[in-house]
Amino acid sequence: MPEGHVTHRAARLHTKRFGKKSVNVSSPQGRFSDSAQKVDGSVVEKIEARGKHIFYWFSTGEAVHIHLGLFGKFRLSKSPFPEPSENARVLIWTDDHEMQLTGPNTCELLVPTEIEKVLSKLGPDPIAEGMNGLERFQTAVSKRKIPVGRALMDQKVAAGLGNVFRSELLFLTGINPHTASNELPEDQVDQLWRTIVDALKSAERSGKIVTITPEDAGDTPRSKLERNESLYTYHRDGRGCRRCGTLIQMNKIDSRNIWWCPNCQPAR
Repeated sequence: MPEGHVTHRAARLHTKRFGKKSVNVSSPQGRFSDSAQKVDGSVVEKIEARGKHIFYWFSTGEAVHIHLGLFGKFRLSKSPFPEPSENARVLIWTDDHEMQLTGPNTCELLVPTEIEKVLSKLGPDPIAEGMNGLERFQTAVSKRKIPVGRALMDQKVAAGLGNVFRSELLFLTGINPHTASNELPEDQVDQLWRTIVDALKSAERSGKIVTITPEDAGDTPRSKLERNESLYTYHRDGRGCRRCGTLIQMNKIDSRNIWWCPNCQPAR
């Protein structure tokens, strides 16, 4: 499932193409046809992301709320446009640019009060709020007795984190994923949030997750690393830790695989 850097990057790139412009809106698939008609021909006032959610705000006062889920995809095109996919839930276009959305988990037209209900269920967004979200993050972590590896997947704790980031960020901060959230020292929670903010903002800029530091990357520029070279623990069970050589471990927390180094992330 796309993590928060993907949605924020999409919102930024879509804004360049459609922001403050009158757009055409349709639903080739048909499931969004009634809502598409309501905003067709109106102006896209802004496009913003919060966690794994994207909101297309229109001059009608309504917003299209999108959650990509496991299978949702955006496809951006320049004129001349390709033939629309018959599976496109939403098609948005101007004379110059087009966006097709296929396979989203959620695609609905909402009014502001309904948007507020969606946002009220989310924790601080590392990209949107940066260090301003630290206090909310500290509070959320301190209230949970569950393993921190599970807590980080709760969107009320930090909006936008997913399975790749939680394994990598816990490694970078030396936190064992099985440690109870409320047992983490405040300074370690602070360090974790700072690391989350830096990592997601970097991924939003580059369009990919690269957590390995320049020191550990060696002579290869981080921007040139392949996926299997750019991470410390994710999907590396049974292989040596890039820092200490200890075999990376894997087990399940809340039915999801998680990876860690027993030496660099010792149990408390």
